[in-house]
Amino acid sequence: MRALVARLDSFGDVLLAGPAVRAVAAGADRTTLLCGPRGAPAARMLPGVDEVMVWDAPWVGFEPPAVERGDVEGFVGRIAADLPDVALVLTSFHQSPLPLALLLRMAGVRRIAADCVDYPGALLDVRHRRGPRRHEVDAALDLAGAAGFRLPEGDDGRLAVRGLPPPVAELTEPGYVVVHPGAAVPARRWGGDRCAAAVRALARAGYRVVVTGGGGERELTASVAGGAALDLGGRTGPAELAGVLARAAAVVVGNTGPAHLAAAVGTPVVSLFAPVVPAERWAPYGVPHVLLGDERAACAGSRARVCPVPGHPCLNGVSPEDVLAAVEKLTGRTPGLDPCQERTERTERTERTP
Repeated sequence: MRALVARLDSFGDVLLAGPAVRAVAAGADRTTLLCGPRGAPAARMLPGVDEVMVWDAPWVGFEPPAVERGDVEGFVGRIAADLPDVALVLTSFHQSPLPLALLLRMAGVRRIAADCVDYPGALLDVRHRRGPRRHEVDAALDLAGAAGFRLPEGDDGRLAVRGLPPPVAELTEPGYVVVHPGAAVPARRWGGDRCAAAVRALARAGYRVVVTGGGGERELTASVAGGAALDLGGRTGPAELAGVLARAAAVVVGNTGPAHLAAAVGTPVVSLFAPVVPAERWAPYGVPHVLLGDERAACAGSRARVCPVPGHPCLNGVSPEDVLAAVEKLTGRTPGLDPCQERTERTERTERTP
């Protein structure tokens, strides 16, 4: 059986689809992951994926492409040329699966499953109702289960990636703290000055600090790192960043893709979480974490990309001292114990806690 799993959103969204992809892969002979350009790097890191198909859908993303008949027909033709037996359309709770379901049906896919509130007509064979308050990972697994796919025995259902690279030359010793100040959505960013103050507070407390960011964030990471941290801005692609995060004792990051990448490599997360989307659906999954931010702020649940409240109070109320306390809570600071070893022991204790 050939299966197609679709998640057309961003890097972090694709990572959150990983456990559902593994469930499908356990019951299929070949699994294709259909994603958008921003999610493709994550798709190539997921266990269980045999092939990645990339398409920039005109109803997804911050700046979606125009609807072009030739582009849509070309996509339908690509699906028809290598027709899957079953397709799962994964979406966030506020998105409709029906535009993609229509195109898959036009291509000839006979069995399509999705979470759907709207009446789907003849577009879905499995119309699943998403459970209330479900995390994105759990909701995707629920849909996979409704379509007949289960995780294999021994799979704990956590996020995962494959193929970590060797460590960055300056980071051969594990146990540092990563601060990732950037985010694609402005409403989810803590201020650069506040990030820099948190870096200095962590350094004064004796932590080795590493600042990470993408190629377009070099100025930001240099400012945040100052003279107190190693600046890796623009030096790590997705796989290299996963390697950096995997060897960290903790990661300080907003609600953005690297938070989910940290969870995928098992690293605890201090999450500067703007409540524009609900934490119950988007918090770091399967790892110890601390959420910082005002979940009752006026922007809560707005899905705003730019903060609608002057002063950005949901995150600007968080202090560098709050970040330091959260890192200390997650790392434990036991004298004489390697931070990565400590992280492993702490995670094992967490798993044993009822």
